[in-house]
Amino acid sequence: MTADTSARYREFKMPDVGEGLTEAEILKWYVQPGDTVVDGQVVCEVETAKAAVELPIPYDGVVHALRFDEGTTVDVGASIITVDVAPGTPSEAPAAAAPATEPEPEAEAAEPKGRQPVLVGYGVSEASTKRRPRRGAAAVPEQGAATAAIQAEMNGVPAPAALSRPLAKPPVRKLAKDLGVDLATITPTGPDGIITREDVHAATAPAPSPQAVPVAEPVPAPVAAAPAVAGRETRIPVKGVRKATAAAMVGSAFTAPHVTEFVTVDVTRTMRLVEELKSDKDMAGVRVNPLLLVAKALLVAIKRHPDVNATWDEAAQEIVLKHYVNLGIAAATPRGLLVPNIKDAHDKTLPQLAESLGELVSTAREGKTTPAAMQGGTVTITNVGVFGVDTGTPILNPGESAILAVGAIKLQPWVHKGKVKPRQVTTLALSFDHRLVDGELGSKVLADIAAILEQPKRLITWG
Repeated sequence: MTADTSARYREFKMPDVGEGLTEAEILKWYVQPGDTVVDGQVVCEVETAKAAVELPIPYDGVVHALRFDEGTTVDVGASIITVDVAPGTPSEAPAAAAPATEPEPEAEAAEPKGRQPVLVGYGVSEASTKRRPRRGAAAVPEQGAATAAIQAEMNGVPAPAALSRPLAKPPVRKLAKDLGVDLATITPTGPDGIITREDVHAATAPAPSPQAVPVAEPVPAPVAAAPAVAGRETRIPVKGVRKATAAAMVGSAFTAPHVTEFVTVDVTRTMRLVEELKSDKDMAGVRVNPLLLVAKALLVAIKRHPDVNATWDEAAQEIVLKHYVNLGIAAATPRGLLVPNIKDAHDKTLPQLAESLGELVSTAREGKTTPAAMQGGTVTITNVGVFGVDTGTPILNPGESAILAVGAIKLQPWVHKGKVKPRQVTTLALSFDHRLVDGELGSKVLADIAAILEQPKRLITWG
């Protein structure tokens, strides 16, 4: 690229939108080549291991090229879009402007060390300057067999004899790894013997039966995120939110010693209060449901027993007491389980808490939860009752001290004032980290929550 074109064309690189994440999948492009963009305009939506995030472009201009297709997983720091910031100026097209759904390594520009301010609150990871590989066979004698093959592949020339290695670009290699395909078994159809995405998908397709009738039109290859179907099994690549959730739950289950306690409670009075609050003018415009009062009951219990709101610092071998409550709410979404939290929930009035709950749930269901909304939680509520489940033994969100599971609220026979009557009953389960919370403290917290839900006037007398 000449000095003129380097000033004219700007490369927007995949930022680290989740503080330490290494890759993100492009879910949707909102612009195409030729479209005019302005500073701050959202150009695409990406999914990280934590959430779906919309990326704004940091300059004005005209879209020159999109570097990756939708459904492609891209490393942080890789260029994803080229913008002509001086449209109308006669100059050469940038060298990297060739159709590059999957750019060659040399197309990546050198990055200065340190985090660059790409987005507000975000930045790309530290990257070192990449050296342009040498071309030609002269470099081969100086390298080992594997290095020589890789070098030839990067330069777009055939690998030396006896040193051949399946030729495929990094995203294709990742796709093959995700689908469990050995590149050495694939017959390439791309130019210069390069294996394409279609080749990988074709290798995962079941072999046609002898009786199969040839179809008139070729069947298009599925996108990278589609499950690979073979026989009686379906393989689904684990990535994004689901991959992060799995890793976090395994880490939590085998790091924090879990203890779970249960209590069944008559919540008839709480359900009556919910109905009264729905018609209260002070609660107009917000959603009132049992979860709201469960959340408030938990906050009151934490206020009465603040030692339960803590975290374990393994490196310092310290217990860190939190003087604030960031209340997490587990939300099932199309992308998997998310646990965004309400910041400083302990300071909120009941209408404010209701408003925050409503916004949190609706944002999660729309897939718009930001990574920041899921960081810094202290305790969590998971409402398994919405699925008709009576209770469960929830696993702690990593770094938190406790999680409360709320079961289904059902009419059940209950002894009330000496007589068996139909009452609204639910079962609560509290899991806690036994390094932080002993049995006595955990029992007191759970008993307080149950007592408040049985007699909700305690929200006033205890709160």
